[in-house]
Amino acid sequence: MNIVLWIVQILLALLFIYAGGQKLMMSQEAFTQTPMGGYGSDYSAGFLKMLGSFEALGAIGLILPWLTGILPWLTPLAAVGLAIIMLGATNARYKRGETQFAVGTVVFFLMCAFVAYGRYFL
Repeated sequence: MNIVLWIVQILLALLFIYAGGQKLMMSQEAFTQTPMGGYGSDYSAGFLKMLGSFEALGAIGLILPWLTGILPWLTPLAAVGLAIIMLGATNARYKRGETQFAVGTVVFFLMCAFVAYGRYFL
């Protein structure tokens, strides 16, 4: 089970580093033009930067605490935080009628919940 958890953690970390990095490095206009960033026009540039920061920090929190053994309880907390972000993303996708993307955010939510449960209880 530990290997499966590590694989899911690494996949999620890569996803959230990429997604958070896009929000942090791109302007709101440029982000809105990306294939998955259409919702960017619904939010302020500051909100997108904050969201990108949370995603990038959450990605780091998925890996480093458990890997180093320093404050390992932060890993399930990071997973819970990212799961909450994915709930908000699912809501945003449904409001825009982007159900094909909403399915992906639900899958990422379930992956985050799996890591949170696995690293806290197992």
